[in-house]
Amino acid sequence: MVIDPATRTVKKLTDPKALRALAHPTRLTLLGLLRNQGPLTATAAAELIGESSASTSFHLRQLAKYGLVEEAGGGTGRERPWRATTMFTYWPDSSDDPKVTAAAGMLRGVIAEQLFARLMRWFEAMPDEPLDWQEAAMFGDTTLYVTADELAGLREQATAMVDRYLDRQLHPELRPPAARAVSFLHIAHPLVGGPGQQTAGEENADA
Repeated sequence: MVIDPATRTVKKLTDPKALRALAHPTRLTLLGLLRNQGPLTATAAAELIGESSASTSFHLRQLAKYGLVEEAGGGTGRERPWRATTMFTYWPDSSDDPKVTAAAGMLRGVIAEQLFARLMRWFEAMPDEPLDWQEAAMFGDTTLYVTADELAGLREQATAMVDRYLDRQLHPELRPPAARAVSFLHIAHPLVGGPGQQTAGEENADA
């Protein structure tokens, strides 16, 4: 399958104010919702995430302030549809500006909390899920001894593998009938701390 190069669109954030603005659970949820489900009004988004339309309208305007979402055209007031401007967000892992470093750290922390909460919801729901989905899901870790260049290469390989399915996010007609939205986490980092901080290295405990 040929991937449309325009699919992997990226919004780059380097302004600490923009990073701090995005580091809000409701705004992150709204941005993900628009990226995954397409244009939504503040009212429709509020119903999906359990917030008031006034709240979602405020947070959408804050996201728009930093170019993360925009009006999709049509409607008035809180019935105006909004859409995400890109599929992904990028911010620097390191910076000479301590304000950028602090804001990026705050954003990563909020995202990590959301990802962990999502994972725990899956664990709670898993016993009632179809067996094929339980067996297909991945949960585990592997300790590798690699150089920084080799780790970057692994990241590029994983990105290329995932990109094979990105068009389905923008074009629902490409999704197979049995397809579901799946959270595919990208986490790889050097182990820090003493030996007691390392895990057992079990491969997919669910398989």
